[in-house]
Amino acid sequence: MDSTRISDPAAYGTGQALPRYSVSDLNRSIGTLLERGFAPRFLLEATVSRPQLKKGHLWMTLVDEAASISAVVWASQRPRLSFTPADGDGVIVVGKLNFWGARASLCVQALDIRPSLSSVLRQFERVREQLEATGLFEPSRKQPLPDCPAVIALLTSSPSSALADMLRTAAERWPATRILVVPIPVQGAAENTICAALNAVGQAAERLGIEAVVLARGGGNREDLAVFDSEELALTLAALPLPVVTGLGHEDDTTIADLVADYRAATPTAAIVALLPDQRTLRQELRQRQQQLHQILRWKLDREQQRLALLGQRLQQLQPRALLQRQLALLQQRRQLLDALSPKQLLKRGFCLVRAESGELVRSIEQVDVDQMLVVQWLDGAVAARVTERRHEPPAP
Repeated sequence: MDSTRISDPAAYGTGQALPRYSVSDLNRSIGTLLERGFAPRFLLEATVSRPQLKKGHLWMTLVDEAASISAVVWASQRPRLSFTPADGDGVIVVGKLNFWGARASLCVQALDIRPSLSSVLRQFERVREQLEATGLFEPSRKQPLPDCPAVIALLTSSPSSALADMLRTAAERWPATRILVVPIPVQGAAENTICAALNAVGQAAERLGIEAVVLARGGGNREDLAVFDSEELALTLAALPLPVVTGLGHEDDTTIADLVADYRAATPTAAIVALLPDQRTLRQELRQRQQQLHQILRWKLDREQQRLALLGQRLQQLQPRALLQRQLALLQQRRQLLDALSPKQLLKRGFCLVRAESGELVRSIEQVDVDQMLVVQWLDGAVAARVTERRHEPPAP
C-alpha cells in the first residue's frame, strides 16, 4: 500500500484526509488533550499495591476490583504527606495526571495521601484489641472530673471554629475558670506532637494549677480522626496524672483516645459542658437554697420565740413577789378551809362542845360517869356541869 493510496480519503470513506503524526507529535497531542480535558486536581479512591522507594520517590500501584494505575510521590513532596501507606492500605489520593510524552507513559502524581475509612477502621480495631487486653479501657481506672476546676488545659487546633465555640461556652457557663489553650495539629501524622504537648501539660500541671485536660477536634470525616487511634497517644493519655475529657469529631465517631479518656464527650462543646458548671443553673439553685434557709431560720426563730415566751412566763412565776403572792393565796385558801372545818362553825349553828375536866373532847356517853364534872362550851361561853344521870338513847332513825 503506497502513500498515495493511504492519503486517498475515498479509500476510508471519511471524506477528509487523515491527519499525519510523528510519534513525538502524537504523544504531545495526547498530553495536550489530557491537560485540556481532565481535571487538574482530583480525588482517587484505591488500594495501595507494592509501595517502594526509588531514589527518594515513593512508587506504588493503585488498584480497585477491575483496574490499576501507577502512582508516584516525588521526593520533594514526601515529607509533607499526612499519611504514608503500606501494602494493602485503602487510601484517598489527592492527585493529578502525569503524562510523559517520550514514552506515552501515564501515572498519577500523588499530592497527598489519606487513609480511607476501611483502613482507619481496621487500624482502630487492631489497636483496640491490643489495648483492651491490658485493661486500659476499664472503668475502674477512670479518674473523676473536678467539680469546678480553676484551670483547664485545652488542646486543639488554633485558630478554629471548634476553639471559638469552646471558649464562648466556657465564658458563658463559668468565666471563673482559666482556659490554657495549647495549639496542636489534629490531623495527619501528628501523634508525636500531640503526645509531646500532653507530656508538657502533665509536667506543668502542679505549677500552673491545671486540674483537667480537654483534647478536642471539631467535625471532619472519620478518616481525619485517624491520628487519635494511635497506640502511642493512647498510652500517653493513660499515663497523664490529670483527668482527660475528649471531644473529637461528631457524636457517632469513636476513637481509641475516646476509649482511654476519663470522659468522652460527643462534641468539643459538650466536653466544656461536662467540665464546667452552669452559672445560671447554680444561681437558680442558690436562690432556692436561700429561700429554704430563710424558711428554716424563720421556723427556728418562731420556735425560739415561743420557747423564750414560755421561759419568760416561768421566770415571772419564779420572782419573789409572785412566789409570795402565790404563797399568800395558798395560805388564804387553807385558812378558808380551816375556817370551814373549824368547830366554831358548828357552834354558830347552835351546837356545843362537851369536854372533860382534863380538856378531852367527849364524843360518846361511854366517856362519862355519874358525878363527873364536865365543861359545856357554846359559841359565846361555857358552863361547868355535874353528871347526875346517864341515859342511853338509841340513835335517831
